[in-house]
Amino acid sequence: MDKRPEQPEGPRPRISDAELGELQAIVERCCGVFHGIDSAYMIERRLGPRVEALGLASFGEYCRYLRSADDGPHELAEVIEELTTHETYFFREQFQLDAFSHELLPEVAQRRRHLQKLTIWSAGCSTGEETYTIAMLILESGLFRGWDVEVVGLDISRKVLSAARHGVYGASSFRTTPPELRARYFSASGEGGRASFRISDEVRALCSFRRLNLVDAPALAGLGAADLVFCRNVLIYMGAAARRRIVDAFFAALVPGGYLLLGHSESLLNHATAFEVVRLDRDVVYRHPLAPKPYVP
Repeated sequence: MDKRPEQPEGPRPRISDAELGELQAIVERCCGVFHGIDSAYMIERRLGPRVEALGLASFGEYCRYLRSADDGPHELAEVIEELTTHETYFFREQFQLDAFSHELLPEVAQRRRHLQKLTIWSAGCSTGEETYTIAMLILESGLFRGWDVEVVGLDISRKVLSAARHGVYGASSFRTTPPELRARYFSASGEGGRASFRISDEVRALCSFRRLNLVDAPALAGLGAADLVFCRNVLIYMGAAARRRIVDAFFAALVPGGYLLLGHSESLLNHATAFEVVRLDRDVVYRHPLAPKPYVP
């Protein structure tokens, strides 16, 4: 068979301000993400190939496809994969991890000692570095030997969850990792012909990963109760309504006395919320109030 000559690549479809607003609204309704997807250039670069692959002439047609085509939900999942941010690394925001290790874990171990069960969520876990960091710190504390411990990584992206379950990381993931902990909890992998490291089975045994849309409150409720929730550098990308829904869902999921930890650029101080503000030596965190003590005359 004769090979057809390659056709020169034509210009990528351009997105108008109106189409950009429409696409933003579709994404926000789906997963709450609003901020960080307002760059026309970024949208054209990341989603232009999707528009072309579907044989569509414009982003307006693409928005209509997302809303009404039979394959629209699947294509919208691809949009979320392309537009969401997945930057992370081990031992990020060390000051907060110090507060977690030295102030929160001892208090939780004492308060939950009769149940000997610890559940922590890592919401927006991306490729798993935060989830595994939490598990390493639990092991390092020595406070939970013999307990039923689970650290659950949650993310909407199938691609990053696949990488998290694989548990192999390159040098950029270790930019702030103490060398002794990398030596203790990782082994050399060398996958792909470059330096890489595999998480240990000891750490992996404490962790699980689930695909979940954080604005889906019933899905969050279906996970059961949590003692602590990490949701760092996630809410900054959400619209106001989505932030409220997510925070309310976390409050409902946390046990009395449970803690919510946000990123250093995030805060609930200017939001109406049922959480208590707790000022630790090293950080500010948010607590589901303990159940009131019964009145004894």
